[in-house]
Amino acid sequence: MTQPSSIALHTSALNSLPLLARGKVRDNYAVGDDRILMVASDRLSAFDVIMGEPIPGKGELLTQMALFWFDKLGHICPNHLTGDAPESVVSPEEAPQIRGRSMLVQRLKPIPVEAVVRGYLAGSGWKEYQDSQSVCGVPLPAGLTNAAKLPEPIYTPAAKAAAGEHDENITFEQTVAIVGPELAAQIRDLSIAIYKAAAEIALTKGMIIADTKFEFGLAPDGTLVLMDEVLTPDSSRYWPVEGYEAALAAGQNPPSYDKQFVRDWLEQAQVNGKPWDKTPPSPRLPQAVIEKTAAKYREALERLTSQ
Repeated sequence: MTQPSSIALHTSALNSLPLLARGKVRDNYAVGDDRILMVASDRLSAFDVIMGEPIPGKGELLTQMALFWFDKLGHICPNHLTGDAPESVVSPEEAPQIRGRSMLVQRLKPIPVEAVVRGYLAGSGWKEYQDSQSVCGVPLPAGLTNAAKLPEPIYTPAAKAAAGEHDENITFEQTVAIVGPELAAQIRDLSIAIYKAAAEIALTKGMIIADTKFEFGLAPDGTLVLMDEVLTPDSSRYWPVEGYEAALAAGQNPPSYDKQFVRDWLEQAQVNGKPWDKTPPSPRLPQAVIEKTAAKYREALERLTSQ
């Protein structure tokens, strides 16, 4: 495992390739018409707002974690990696900027559905369950508590929103209307299979994957391919097994390997003497919050890749 660089990258600036898009975390560049260079920056978004301060090393840690999972799960579903070195498509001067934080991937036709799988009741799922005893239209048994393990993982898709908007939870029937019955069923079944396999591996490392989201695309020949990033703390809720039972018994959220430090700080942050309204610009993150968040991402990768 390579050590992350100490120099943070908030926004990449490559001149040798055309920029396709900048997301919350990733900058995507076109490599011809059939490949994309995905560069994971050190940007962090919370409440759908990109923070002004980067988290040093985050992009490299996320990339290493995604590559770990692509390697472990390739037998279940093909992924978008080309196997080519990202440094091979940029100028020598630009190589240090992308080293360790990039993936050179197939260009696919993205499917406009976020494939969300939940193995535990948490976050918005817990809120919804309290109101309706169901999550995204999936009925669940009575008597479940916050952070409870579900009898079986459930598939609760979301419709991808435009940049800056919130993804919207939808039912499986709505995904059928978007992509057709065969593809909708294939995405659902593959997502649950990938989640189950990953959750089993993570548990051997003392980590619980409470929920996650996958993105898929179609290759030119119609093959369904796992794309974007996979099973990182940006797209998944990871809990250490230590402390889980105590949190469950108390009805509390277990400690998590993600940007919870940032969210907690922002919830009490003030701008001009008033609570921050969760619209840009964000308050400046204190150094202590940045360092704690970086340490959490680092710890998650180290636990996962330990022998």
